[in-house]
Amino acid sequence: MSASVRLYGLALAALVAAAIPAQAQNKVLLRFSTAAPPPDFLSKSLERFKDEVDKAAPNQFEVRVHPGSSLFRQGTEVAAIQRGNLEMSTMTTFEVAQQIAEWGFFNRAFLFRDWDHVTRVMNGPIGERYKKEVAEKMGIVILAPTYLGTRQLNLRTRRDVKTLADLKGVKLRMAAGPEWLLLGESLGVTPTPMAMPEVYLSLKTGSIDGQENPLTIMNAAKYYEVTEQVVLTAHLVQPVFYALRKETWDALSAGQKKAVHDAANAATAQNTGQRLADEKQVVDRLKTQGLTITPVDMKPFHDNADKVYAASDLAKPWNKDLLAQTAATR
Repeated sequence: MSASVRLYGLALAALVAAAIPAQAQNKVLLRFSTAAPPPDFLSKSLERFKDEVDKAAPNQFEVRVHPGSSLFRQGTEVAAIQRGNLEMSTMTTFEVAQQIAEWGFFNRAFLFRDWDHVTRVMNGPIGERYKKEVAEKMGIVILAPTYLGTRQLNLRTRRDVKTLADLKGVKLRMAAGPEWLLLGESLGVTPTPMAMPEVYLSLKTGSIDGQENPLTIMNAAKYYEVTEQVVLTAHLVQPVFYALRKETWDALSAGQKKAVHDAANAATAQNTGQRLADEKQVVDRLKTQGLTITPVDMKPFHDNADKVYAASDLAKPWNKDLLAQTAATR
């Protein structure tokens, strides 16, 4: 290549670069992944986050939202964040426990009474310690917690369920991971790990006998089309977190941090408010769609959970003092 051609190429590149506004060249990329199905409140809240960031910090961020595990498979998002292949996810307590085992008690069945209980814990000293350790040990900043819902059992075909023994042998889809499977054991079922996008077809074909999720997600994912019964176990009142790669967070200016944090608060508040409101009516909606709603005697479930967790090696690293403080929080 001649010197004149090289000079022409350099000049052309300089002209193209000059034509692009400096702000556009320096936009902060925030790829945001969630396993929640697109119609769910959590996925919709990601759009609210994007809108709030764009409004508060115009031309400073490029927020891309990826619902329904469309970018990363469920369970792989945290590793992607830590590798630098992803900036944000709706991280779960289960994912934290895989790397910081002492906090695994947050995944225990029947720990939290309701969302108000979760909020008091997460906004208090226990939650502050949790956020600090996640940032230091995982390189992930928790921006805000939000309500995924209270998880219930959902069966493909109706059965007479009065107590825990009536669920013996039920192949119940659980998210992958040892503590998810332990949660399934506490319910007396046969836990079967499976990614969320596979659940609908597996219920339709009979590869699994049921799944467990908050009722609002069951409704959004249209599981009522391929199931016949909900068993009201309320086994997990579940928070998830708007989580951001710490390296990305640390590189932001003070103004950008405020824009991102405020947007996360607005978006998580939207999700939580909509989900709590929907939970007040979703049972009636599922009934009209043909599902049988079955309450059960919860004492055998609680007793079985106590036995399962007491015998499990996974529970041995748990911080028992923090567990007791969490349970006692009012």
